[in-house]
Amino acid sequence: MIIVSGVSAAHPDTSIMSDFQTWYKQVPPFTRIWLTATVSISLLAKIGLLPISYLILQSAPFFYKLQLWRPMTAVLFYPLNPATGFHFMMNCYFLYNYSLRLESDHYKQKPGDYFFMLFFNWILCVIVGLVMDLPILMDPMVLSVLYVWCKLNQDVIVTFWFGTRFKAMYLPWVLLGMNMILSSGSIFSLVGIFVGHAYYFLKFSYPSELGGPALIETPFFIKRYFPDVQGGTHGFGVPPVGQRPVQQQQQGDMAGFRHAWGVGHTLGRN
Repeated sequence: MIIVSGVSAAHPDTSIMSDFQTWYKQVPPFTRIWLTATVSISLLAKIGLLPISYLILQSAPFFYKLQLWRPMTAVLFYPLNPATGFHFMMNCYFLYNYSLRLESDHYKQKPGDYFFMLFFNWILCVIVGLVMDLPILMDPMVLSVLYVWCKLNQDVIVTFWFGTRFKAMYLPWVLLGMNMILSSGSIFSLVGIFVGHAYYFLKFSYPSELGGPALIETPFFIKRYFPDVQGGTHGFGVPPVGQRPVQQQQQGDMAGFRHAWGVGHTLGRN
């Protein structure tokens, strides 16, 4: 009986670990790597294994000391303390939720295109961060991905705080407005919206709505490394307005779990 009791007691832990492994393996690869790196680097910095001063984006060490990792760690790192912990979890939720939707839906057959979108947004975030002296870029990077999803699903109805409902195309601006009211970090929201709109305009709006040439094309070597997946019905180059409205509206209802966006914490200034 004791042995049976011990087996029974251990079984739930084994089941939980198995469920977690199953869920983790099902997360699309780019979203999984991005989320894992973000959580890992932030936690390692929290416990002191990684020095925060080497993780943030600073122009002098980057250009003159060739500390070339800073543009990457500035996107993945977020300072954790009792005042920022909840916002960090909401950032991770936004990252997981909207990156997963884009990678597993709109870019399902085009992994190279999704990788290049992340690369383009990252480069633009870093350039703006260097120009505006923004040491932490997690907020604008995540919001830029959220913005792209909202533009590709602009007619989907999302539910916000207190049961308010509106089209997804307004969600980034609602988050900006909430941030302006509740905090002083709206610059991070503006940068994220700017970066996301730059990608959407160059990739979708200019070619399809204004009749111009495609200004963003995934380089061939990325396509070779992340080849297109054959099959499926998704089209690329034209934003899929109103695609699968019932399913997307159910997903959009998750927007009710929102936190004031962009409460950025600029180190050394507060």
